[in-house]
Amino acid sequence: MKRINTRWSLAMAIGAGTLLSFTLVQDKKGYDTAKMNTEASACDDFYEYAIGGWQKANPIPSTDSRWGVFNVLDEENRAKLQTILEDIRTTKSTYAKGSDEQLLGDFYLSTLDTATRNSLGVKAIAPYLQAIQEANSKEKLWNLMASWRSKGIGGAFGFYVSSDAKNSDMNTLYLGQGGLQLPDKDYYLKKDSASAAIRMAYLEHMKKMMELAGIDKTSVKALLILNLEESIAKISMSRTERRDPDKTYNKFSKADFLVKFGELDWNNYIALSNMPEFKEIIVSQPDFMHGIAKLWKEQELQVWQHYFTWQVIHEHAGVLSDDFQNENFRFFSTVLRGTETRKPLSERAVQMVNGNLGETLGKIFVKKHFNEASKKQVAMMVEELREAFRMRILQLDWMSDTTKGKAIEKLNSFKYKIGYPDKWKDYSVLDIRPNDLMGNTQRIAELGYKRMMEKLGKPVDKEEWGMTPQTVNAYYNPLKNEIVFPAGILQAPFFDPNADDALNYGGIGAVIGHEFSHGFDDKGSKYDAAGNLNNWWTEADQERFKGRTQKIVEQFNRFEVLPGVFINGELTQGENIADLAGLTMAYHALVLHYGDKAPQGKGKDGFTWEQRFFMGWAQVWAQNITEKELRRRIITDPHSPGRYRVVGPLSNLEEYWKAFGCTDNHAMHAKPEQRVIIW
Repeated sequence: MKRINTRWSLAMAIGAGTLLSFTLVQDKKGYDTAKMNTEASACDDFYEYAIGGWQKANPIPSTDSRWGVFNVLDEENRAKLQTILEDIRTTKSTYAKGSDEQLLGDFYLSTLDTATRNSLGVKAIAPYLQAIQEANSKEKLWNLMASWRSKGIGGAFGFYVSSDAKNSDMNTLYLGQGGLQLPDKDYYLKKDSASAAIRMAYLEHMKKMMELAGIDKTSVKALLILNLEESIAKISMSRTERRDPDKTYNKFSKADFLVKFGELDWNNYIALSNMPEFKEIIVSQPDFMHGIAKLWKEQELQVWQHYFTWQVIHEHAGVLSDDFQNENFRFFSTVLRGTETRKPLSERAVQMVNGNLGETLGKIFVKKHFNEASKKQVAMMVEELREAFRMRILQLDWMSDTTKGKAIEKLNSFKYKIGYPDKWKDYSVLDIRPNDLMGNTQRIAELGYKRMMEKLGKPVDKEEWGMTPQTVNAYYNPLKNEIVFPAGILQAPFFDPNADDALNYGGIGAVIGHEFSHGFDDKGSKYDAAGNLNNWWTEADQERFKGRTQKIVEQFNRFEVLPGVFINGELTQGENIADLAGLTMAYHALVLHYGDKAPQGKGKDGFTWEQRFFMGWAQVWAQNITEKELRRRIITDPHSPGRYRVVGPLSNLEEYWKAFGCTDNHAMHAKPEQRVIIW
């Protein structure tokens, strides 16, 4: 079961941790010029100029659909995690039941045990498939799906517990849309030839998976499933619409909910899904829920049986025999993303342990690979970024003093977490067995569901983390008004003890600024200092803010990533604002950091500190990507592709123009009417 998140992260997960230097030493390592393509113009295509050499030297491996700095660090991180797991596996010690080592070691063994999985085949899920066929009425099928909710088995919607967006100190119940197996509703509804081809390939994939499960008449059943999913797609709220928290906050008392959405038997569903008593519920997409009720009534029982049968097969594909896993990879990785070959079993095993017992694995990871001194150093940098942001707010000419006061109140209220949680989650009650991968994942899902539901109606745990410490990423949580930097992101090129300050501020500094800025982007700006969805803007300031953010939308809408394929400026708006503002804050924080001791002239690498700062940002986003993966991300990813996370923000920054001598005749010098600076 996928949980709907309210936090915003920098990007995809990556690697491990090291240490940042803040000393003003000019003989520190400069920019690696081997990454560059000096034949390109720094003012016309800074991305090619800064990392064109890296791109040429780093083709995409056959096991990936995208290869960039993130992936390189991810590989380094995976190797460290695998060493931890192999040390546990090969030790002669007997670990106590429920200990971290026993849980990790036996789960790891279960992921490597292909013999058991291959001997079981479809038998592993046969009880579920049989139960669906024996549900000879919609009432029985409804009750069956409710009883499986705690096992993490899907459905067309999802319940979850999270902070109440308008009372963020308390946990409440949410109900949101779901039910689609393709990455986005657009895959079902777009009429272009590429989308039509994917739908045909999806039909073939469903047929093959059902045939592997011993199901007959797969052509007819696959078409019925696709038609139902297309109907679900039509009533689904788009990703762009879901970005607006005002649209997705629809609170009802339990009594009103049961009346308003009374087309479905919620009393039975709530009881059978082991949900505790609740007084209120927030329905994220009311129209969707009415639409699902209509489809439930209109579609025949057999259609819903086929649909839920397919969900069971699809959702368990990763823990079934190799034939299921290979076909699942063929469609979802090769057809949709352009990945040619699967990663070796040993690498997939590490990923699966990390995905299921990530915090337990992270506890050992930080003991071995995190330098505690990093916490103090990053904390100092966070405060420098906060001060730079405060100064920028006070200097804004488009915002009134009233709103500035509220903005600074929110900025001052930001909390931050660095490295790893002070309190670790306890998984010792889990029954993890060395030869039962499916059972292990199911028991983990059941425990996760139980603990989530236990939070309902209780105060929010402000110390809980939303990422594992080994994740190379960072995030902003608007409901806690906090920014979080796991140990995994404290390494080069974000964070290099041997690089000068300009490169580090262009890396981790801009990341810190990015997360701060999420609190003031088009979405985060709707939450106040306490983390509540509450308008703190004057009407006039809000209109001026919207005018500036609309410029960002229009600017990114013009970027054509493939012939006829453009960035969705609305979908990526929040991340684009955070990139632009974060980079701006990091630059001015570096100026504050240097004071009157900024390095003069060019360093050994031939660049000034100003130039190295912007090159530090560019190297973070070095990547190559398959066309299929790029097309998928344009539809699904709220982040712009790496190239445009560099050329987009920089084209607006006067500091960049001055650093490289760019004029209004250059491609990356935005026209006055198109240029935008918000914060």
